[in-house]
Amino acid sequence: MFDLDKWQEIFETIRKNKLRTILTGFSVSWGIFMLIILLGSGNGLQNGVLDQFKRDAVNSLWIYSGRTSMAFSGMQPGRRIQFTNEDYDRTKASGLDVDKISSRYSIFQNNIISYKSQYVNYEIIAVHPDTETLENTTSLKGRFLNDIDIANSRKVVAISTILEEALFKKEEPVGKYIKINGIPFQVIGTFTDHSERDLQRVYVPISTAQMVFNGANRISNMSFTTNTHDIEALKQMESYLRKNFATRHKFDASDRRAMWINNNMEGYQRTMALFAGIRIFVWIIGVFTIIAGVVGVSNIMIIVVRERTREIGIRKALGASPNSIVSLILLESVLITSVAGYLGLVMGVVLLEVLAPHTQIQFFMNPSVDLSVGIEATLVLVFAGLVAGFFPAWKAANVKPIEALADE
Repeated sequence: MFDLDKWQEIFETIRKNKLRTILTGFSVSWGIFMLIILLGSGNGLQNGVLDQFKRDAVNSLWIYSGRTSMAFSGMQPGRRIQFTNEDYDRTKASGLDVDKISSRYSIFQNNIISYKSQYVNYEIIAVHPDTETLENTTSLKGRFLNDIDIANSRKVVAISTILEEALFKKEEPVGKYIKINGIPFQVIGTFTDHSERDLQRVYVPISTAQMVFNGANRISNMSFTTNTHDIEALKQMESYLRKNFATRHKFDASDRRAMWINNNMEGYQRTMALFAGIRIFVWIIGVFTIIAGVVGVSNIMIIVVRERTREIGIRKALGASPNSIVSLILLESVLITSVAGYLGLVMGVVLLEVLAPHTQIQFFMNPSVDLSVGIEATLVLVFAGLVAGFFPAWKAANVKPIEALADE
């Protein structure tokens, strides 16, 4: 049952010792506040980094050419390695665990795109249809490039939502013709992308671009997804590709500057392992901070018991049971710990909510804490309050009335 007298006594004790109660509560409140801020910041950092991975398929390998830094078979270093359509065809038919694959040819001319009287300058990228998966793009209107576009070298283009707004305003773009460096291309669809950078471009069939923009059989780079998540298998795949490309383009397979491979899966798994360690570290700091606060509560309750020794002796002399004395001290401990912890929790969440709209920057987005974490932290605090008050309460309950009355 609810014992009004007991609660009145607790509040009266707190009122008489305001400074002590405030300082005790602050230590607990600060601990939970720091835990929430640390966890929220860790989540914000993780969200920002994961958003970077959303720009491209996580299970993908990206292959880029460079310049040789080592002599090979009488050829001097500094030679430019140029990938061709043959590299794409051989990689696709290599027998490796290749799922989606695309080569890319970047057009470095004026890159002027126009529609009627509107002119813009955007990146023009020539690709295969699987780029839609590799770049994590989402078609909103019409469609993306397909194999028929490649086979027939169609003059078609998929544009981003940003380009749609810049050129067409409120006009429907699909089916209309735009000019790319003066050459008409039909818009077949619009897309959106997680990356702001990738929204600053249009996609055209690689076969068309190589023919229309004098690309011959050249490609700039190549990428593909794989179904394996085993890092060792992926490293073996990289080694095979290096040897294969080195033989075809006549460079040393150990020459990392001649050809480099970006393994998104390896980077993703390494990052996830790093964040797992960060989360453990944050929890350790937060938990020890809370423990420090709880120890402070326990010390204060010991002082409270010592100050009220004579009062407790009188209670026991008048017939008060040990349980009533234990419950009185435990309730005071739990009240201080829970209220202070809840205030720290609320302040931490409010601060994260205030900061969230202003922290949408690269590698740091949406710092927040899951509601379940807040609930668990509150329950831990209630339990901690019980633990903090138990030993002083047990000591008070076992004091002999005659000793308590004789205490000065």
